[in-house]
Amino acid sequence: MGIRHLLAGGSHRALIAGVATVACATALACGTGCAAPAPNAGSAASGSAIERTAATQAVTFTDARGKKITVERPKRVVACMGSFAHIWELAGGELVGASSDAAEDYDIASEVTSVGDFTSPDLEQIIALKPDLVLMTASTGGRGGASSQVELAQSLEDAGITVACFKVTTFEDYLGMLRICTDITGRADLYQKNGQEVQGRIDRIREQVPAGEQPSVLAAITYSGGTRVQGADTAVGSIVAELGGRNIADTDRALLKDYSMESVIADDPDCILIVPMGNTDGAARKHLEESTAENPAWAELSAVKNDRYEALDPALFLHKPCERWNEAYQVVYDALYA
Repeated sequence: MGIRHLLAGGSHRALIAGVATVACATALACGTGCAAPAPNAGSAASGSAIERTAATQAVTFTDARGKKITVERPKRVVACMGSFAHIWELAGGELVGASSDAAEDYDIASEVTSVGDFTSPDLEQIIALKPDLVLMTASTGGRGGASSQVELAQSLEDAGITVACFKVTTFEDYLGMLRICTDITGRADLYQKNGQEVQGRIDRIREQVPAGEQPSVLAAITYSGGTRVQGADTAVGSIVAELGGRNIADTDRALLKDYSMESVIADDPDCILIVPMGNTDGAARKHLEESTAENPAWAELSAVKNDRYEALDPALFLHKPCERWNEAYQVVYDALYA
């Protein structure tokens, strides 16, 4: 049985329209003509306080490492993750440097100097750009291997450069980073457009989840070397949970460490969501077909027999969807209930 593809440019259902305003603890501070927030306005996702010093326009917040960071209208910003480069621009900022995936995976507008791959940013190249703010990830791992920017962040701070680390996995994480970035740039309107309006669309999708239904789900990333099951602490796993799905990896925890076809067959999920790593990687797609759709045992799974075996768009589920998070929610909703 073939795989139904839910790609961004494909024929999946049109997104549910509608904009709903979600409540925030306080209004964001912005530039001339906009009211400043009350002190200690909370970040929607991180829970860290965001403070603005009215006299200097300095913004203070706590980053993902638990460090208190103070930033005042930075002019030379470097982003060491493509998604962070995109988020900074969504907040109205400009960049002088970014990791190579910013141009490869995101449509950034800034003319930037590449500072290398996000798995190993070039310290000397970053310093040479003389940044007044560097955006880095506090997460580890990626592309099936281990990577970390936190140690590099300390080296940059030792050189007198301000570094802010974020961890963005879920929509709430994205909303929290966008909140901080728009507070720094003074663009509350862009938090409304690229954050709160997206939140409203997601809320509309959540409201349609059928009461009493809890389809079981296998979510996984497949690449040339194998398959990695996605738990609730991943992007696709968190969306599944929010939309009422029951991730089989939440009860069959061994799957998170050691992918086992026998375990999947025993769990017999109602829906299978597969993210091919590298949407033009022939080896990954070949592995996907050989290990799943063309395997006789898989053909007997309920998800396959009922045509609920989905190949998801890497642009929405491998990379960070940013202002397109509502599209990712819609895709998963359709896979579970349409």
